Amino acid sequence: MSAHALGHPRAARRTLSLPWQHVLWLSGGMVLGFAVPFLFADTLELNRDLYYGVYGLAVTGHVLAWARFTGQPLGVMVRRRWRLMLALSVLAGSVLVGMVLRTEAATARPEGLELVAALGWRGLFYGLVDGLLLSAFPILAVFAAFAGTRLRGRRGGTLAMGAVALAASLVMTTVYHAGYSDFRSEKLRKPVVGDLVWSAPTLLTLNPVGAPLAHAAMHMAAVGHSYETDTFLPPHR
Repeated sequence: MSAHALGHPRAARRTLSLPWQHVLWLSGGMVLGFAVPFLFADTLELNRDLYYGVYGLAVTGHVLAWARFTGQPLGVMVRRRWRLMLALSVLAGSVLVGMVLRTEAATARPEGLELVAALGWRGLFYGLVDGLLLSAFPILAVFAAFAGTRLRGRRGGTLAMGAVALAASLVMTTVYHAGYSDFRSEKLRKPVVGDLVWSAPTLLTLNPVGAPLAHAAMHMAAVGHSYETDTFLPPHR
């Protein structure tokens, strides 16, 4: 490679996109996923709505930094198989909403503008950020790590990468929820099972929007149906 090519920003960015670097970013995301709830929710006991803001900034900052420094084309990714992604997101979101309605008791909730604000912040915003960290980021990071390898050109290889990506998402979901003291129990099983559903839209399309949309549907259902839930809207005091 010529010195001129090395000096070009795009060429330099491509040299960063090596498998072990995606593993480092993924590992850093898992540390972040545990540390934010452990520090800000359990230790400092921030107000829930303030905590969601801190969590959102931390997650989006990490994912955008990963994309920037490894040359991931997020603009291209969000258009990838978008029709299939939307269909899968609606399907997965419907399953997750059904899970909320079947497993959670209805509780009192605010009304009017307060409910609208809660649906937007605790439901939509927190759900999108959660889906980004727990599924979209680990799945895309795993596939990016294998980019350019022989596995990407083989059906069996693609299935193997999908299995590794899903495993990474399950680990991220486990690590993140372990950051909350009340999830260090049998409750951890619920989000791990849910991960198998909300991961599907991104896993099957490699579109980063799919998992966050499905996840947001679940959280909005929890806000509207079971506002005092002790499962879907951590942290729980």
